[in-house]
Amino acid sequence: MSGPGPATILHADLDAFYASVEQLLDPRLRGKPVAVGGGVVLAASYEAKAFGVAAGMAGWRARQLCPKLRFVAGHFRQYQQLGDQVVDVLGHYTPNVERISIDEAFLDVAGSTHLFGSPAAIAAQIRSRVRDEVGLAVSVGVAGTKHLAKIASQVAKPDGLVVVERGRELDFLRPLPVELVWGVGPATRAQLAAKGIHTIGELAATPTPLLQGLLGQAVGAKLGALATDRDPRRVQGGRRAASVGAQVALGRRWAEPDVIRGTLAYLADRVAGRLRAAGQAGRTITVRVRFPGMRSVTRSITLPRPVSATLTLTEVAAELVAGALADNSSERQITLLAVSVSHLVGQPAVQLELPLGFGDERLRPGSEIGAARSAVDQAVDRVRARFGREAVGYATVALSDERRVPDEFRELAESSLAQPEG
Repeated sequence: MSGPGPATILHADLDAFYASVEQLLDPRLRGKPVAVGGGVVLAASYEAKAFGVAAGMAGWRARQLCPKLRFVAGHFRQYQQLGDQVVDVLGHYTPNVERISIDEAFLDVAGSTHLFGSPAAIAAQIRSRVRDEVGLAVSVGVAGTKHLAKIASQVAKPDGLVVVERGRELDFLRPLPVELVWGVGPATRAQLAAKGIHTIGELAATPTPLLQGLLGQAVGAKLGALATDRDPRRVQGGRRAASVGAQVALGRRWAEPDVIRGTLAYLADRVAGRLRAAGQAGRTITVRVRFPGMRSVTRSITLPRPVSATLTLTEVAAELVAGALADNSSERQITLLAVSVSHLVGQPAVQLELPLGFGDERLRPGSEIGAARSAVDQAVDRVRARFGREAVGYATVALSDERRVPDEFRELAESSLAQPEG
């Protein structure tokens, strides 16, 4: 339960960010249904959402639902620029800003009230400044915990402010739909609904052992705690990323070698490229495989040397996924694959090794094989830096289905997947 004292945690969430940026850049789109994308909807404006258009929807289906829908290709550089401008506004009020994606962040203003007024006043100032200086609408939730502040900002949408005062937390949560709880997706919502659990109040009243039996030990305990506003996490600003990762939702796909290899090659290309761009490499490689029903398994390995080669990361990830599937042989389909690299160190250049013939050369960046892979990656990086990502790449990646979503959009989304240091 939340402790005494004022609610000082804010969650700021830009409204329909990508589509709103498009409407900002082109005034002719304002007030009209807009979708970013083409073959697939990457983001939708509130006007489009009113017709049922949603992110991830096929373009033809979106046009069926909303015949007047306007598709735009997307201005990815402007997304990053405007998102950064909003974070600059937040930083004016407190250095304790924890950005969790391009369009949302937490703030703890406990040390700022003597300068700028109450947390609610600060939230109002933030909303006004973002509107005036950036031209975008931002919804803000104010509460005593991160989870509750995030729920409050969702309740505030669009373009609103909701403050949950101390002592009123459970009254606020009780009637809200259970899907507002952080971590309750469509599959979990369906599982809870099958047991007659539709609101956060009903979730809070459900004994934790029952939730654990339904959803698993960890998930059941976590959701039971969040439903009663038990969230000890604090806002942590200025953290360095301790891992770099990427993931792809696959729908429901048969766990066939071609699907797995192609997807992992795509993910490894993204992760390894970001590592090299930052002059980094990592020793621990982790994969996550999600099956239908939202059950996930992870596998990881810590290598003797840090790596950043695309092909090496692809091969190690494929071996880890193969092991995960072998341990879960009853699962025939997968819905998501993720790859991340942690235990990062600086690696601006690869130090060549003497050919002593020990260990797996693939896993030694300075070996003959490792150096050859590094040279190929560097050549690819140079071509892409000059002519764009589409100019060159690995064949497995170029033929991957995942390229339906523009790489620039994935870059923005993946920027929130890096795990911070604790």
